[in-house]
Amino acid sequence: MPVAVYVLGLTVFCIGTTEFMISGLLPDLAQDLSVSVPSVGLLISGYALGVVVGGPVLTVAALRIHRKTALTGLLLLFVVGQTMGAVASGYGMLMAGRVIAALAQGAFFGIGSVVAVDLAGPQQRARALAIMFAGLTVANVLGVPAGTFLSQHAGWRASFWVVDALATMALIGVSLLVPRRPNEPHVGVGAELAAFRNPRVWVALATSMLTQAAIFCCFSYLSPLLTDVSGFPEDAVPLLLVLFGVGCFAGSVVGGKFADRHLLPNLYVGIGAMALTLALLAVTAHHRIATVAVIAAFGVAAFSINPALQAQVMREAGRAPTLATTTNTSAFNVGNTIGPWLGGSAISAHLGYTAPAWAGALLALAGLGAAAVSGVLHRRATPVEEHSTESLVPTRLAKTG
Repeated sequence: MPVAVYVLGLTVFCIGTTEFMISGLLPDLAQDLSVSVPSVGLLISGYALGVVVGGPVLTVAALRIHRKTALTGLLLLFVVGQTMGAVASGYGMLMAGRVIAALAQGAFFGIGSVVAVDLAGPQQRARALAIMFAGLTVANVLGVPAGTFLSQHAGWRASFWVVDALATMALIGVSLLVPRRPNEPHVGVGAELAAFRNPRVWVALATSMLTQAAIFCCFSYLSPLLTDVSGFPEDAVPLLLVLFGVGCFAGSVVGGKFADRHLLPNLYVGIGAMALTLALLAVTAHHRIATVAVIAAFGVAAFSINPALQAQVMREAGRAPTLATTTNTSAFNVGNTIGPWLGGSAISAHLGYTAPAWAGALLALAGLGAAAVSGVLHRRATPVEEHSTESLVPTRLAKTG
């Protein structure tokens, strides 16, 4: 696998840490900014909304730009937003910085995914995506717990500054190590938009949205659940988040291994397991040992499906995957917006900190239903449709395989 794919994974780690670490900073941010915990949870939703809006818009704007130039420009925008968050004097400025940083994420993930597949070849599509998006897993294993630890001992701004420094290093790494390969012939915005005429693309996007909503409905409020329901001390939360991250890493490895050959079964098993673990978390939250085991299993299930979700959209989009892949990132973040909002609403309705886990389990079941519909549509596709979908890989990609 080319080293540039791993560089992209390192960059995704920086972006993913920023996206996810707010969950571990909830108590400190709420106290310092004098707002409620659900209000701080909206910083996650605001970031996700920035990805949803910024991803497709910036991707369309960058279609005629060389992909390496686009990636470096997007990373620079991310650094600007992260710096705004670090120096924010209040909740409004922090939200603005989060949204600006988020504008870059969707387009970066979409364009970066195409670059990763280009470098690896079509036969290793899911493996390349698994390596790139393993950065999100490592963000959960190291980034989120480290951010929580820094926040508890040096203040939440220290967490933002460290990520800012890492993002600047990632910007330098992309500039120096990602090769400047020629873009495929420009297929035009019309061709990119034409991919959305395929109903299987929309079902794939719905699956991504619902599964991510399930994850973040619970994960966004995991810290108060662990302290207020399970009774763990506050300084144990970073270690438990590490455990969740280890589960995420294991799930990402398993998902990357099987998604190329068993894409739909990967989705069925992973989403079903996620629904089960979320329900178990709600039931066992008062028992510490059981909670520890379920958190690890939740991480495995949650991230085992990510390579398959990305590969599914790219497969259905055919020869115009850039906008569809970016839109899939937006679908992820629509889920990231809905999930924390639903979880926060359940808490505000005095249903307790286990309510987000129950709501997440229901969302996961809805995602499993969407994956089942995708399977039905896949089986009903005519041989001509199936051939055209599988073969619509750019010629230069096919030659690199």
